[in-house]
Amino acid sequence: MAVGGIVVSANGGNYEGRVTPFVVITCIVAATGGLIFGYDIGISEPFAQYCKFENHLLTLFTSSLYLAALISSFFASATMQKFGRRMSMTIGGLIFLLGAILNGAAMNVEMLIIGRLLLGVGIGYTNQSVPVYLSEMAPPKLRGALNIGFQMAITIGILAASLINYRTSHMRENGWRVSLGLAAVPAVIMTVGAVFLPDTPNSLIERGQREEARDMLHKIRGTTNVDAEFSDLVEASEASEQPQLVITCLIPFFQQLTGINVIMFYAPVLFKTLGFGDDVSLMSAVVTGLVNVFATVVSVICVDKFGRRALFLEGGIQMIICQIGVGCLIASVFGVTGLDGAFSKGMGNLALAFICVYVAAFAWSWGPLGWLVPSEIHPLEIRSAGQSINVSVNMFFTFIIGQLFLTMLCNMKFGLFFFFGGWVLIMTSFVYMFLPETKNMPIEEMNRVWKAHWFWGKYIPEDAVGLGNHKIAQDVTSLCTLRSEL
Repeated sequence: MAVGGIVVSANGGNYEGRVTPFVVITCIVAATGGLIFGYDIGISEPFAQYCKFENHLLTLFTSSLYLAALISSFFASATMQKFGRRMSMTIGGLIFLLGAILNGAAMNVEMLIIGRLLLGVGIGYTNQSVPVYLSEMAPPKLRGALNIGFQMAITIGILAASLINYRTSHMRENGWRVSLGLAAVPAVIMTVGAVFLPDTPNSLIERGQREEARDMLHKIRGTTNVDAEFSDLVEASEASEQPQLVITCLIPFFQQLTGINVIMFYAPVLFKTLGFGDDVSLMSAVVTGLVNVFATVVSVICVDKFGRRALFLEGGIQMIICQIGVGCLIASVFGVTGLDGAFSKGMGNLALAFICVYVAAFAWSWGPLGWLVPSEIHPLEIRSAGQSINVSVNMFFTFIIGQLFLTMLCNMKFGLFFFFGGWVLIMTSFVYMFLPETKNMPIEEMNRVWKAHWFWGKYIPEDAVGLGNHKIAQDVTSLCTLRSEL
């Protein structure tokens, strides 16, 4: 409504402020934390073995990182609460750097696995802190786009690793050392960047530094009139929640059951299975990496305009169609035994096209939104714990799929695509029924979204959605009094 020419939002969502260069630069620097995760996903591809070389020690090399990330996420949660988001990012970058150095200098498999475990600890810390940091720093109307910068960095990391893999595969010796050792580059970028980052107002409030939080809010909003937002941030630190935990568990669970890691971890193996040669397999992985990067740009542009639900639903439908298409193609060529079939050039290109369209769908839906939504729906006092659950569930199922994929591929063959397609159908239905829209909603006002939902509303107490109402009432009363006096 309008009072004396000033627009006051009925839902408490309009705060004074603008998108400052400071907050944009800060979010870009923080988002580079995704580089280390993406580089590791991409660099693991050459170490996956084709079915006939099924070797659980080697798959353990790929998946052990995610087990380490799962465990370290709990320690990262405590670090975030006590020392802030920036410290968690710095620690994660340093540990990842140590793991990259150890892997590049490894003399045996044991050193590789130890180095990989350290990489996992680093990823556990950064994946815990970066999405939360981005959601807390960004203004509501750009929170989706700025948070997806994390996923954009992941896709750039995957693409860079695929290109490096292609290049080092032609080296006579030590190519693998170069590939693994270069993980130190994104680690340095992350660590140095984190040292110069400010902490978020939310984190400062959480640690009792309210005056510092107000000053930081002045800086990132570009205005001194931040009383309404600051007041709501303080009150949000005392809010409670219930349904958010369900969403926080299910979104990362579903994200891994899209089957995306089948593509990203084992792309060269998968393409060799489809009949591509060694070089062509590696280059096909580069192609999917490029698609991943450019499709993520679509999400950055659309997420705050069309909303989270629209991208989730469209991406889910697109992935289902592509998975069915790839499964049918492989079935028609290789049959059940998979012994005598061979892709023609046309059929191979069609399979690659289906996979690229599938990767694009994931890149503008479940990829970035799997990190964005859990990071923005929790009240302040349990936000770090909620993100810890998100990272833990994500890493646990990444570990399971990474460890079992080769066995599943050998035994399920083309049925593997139908298996993941069935899960995408389930998760898309879940989003349609149970995920409310959160676009443009201030992070401290999120309980309003849940209270308005047909199912979750009954779990949200009335006093949990009053945040900001008292401030609006005070502002309206003050403005009306001033107007009458004038």
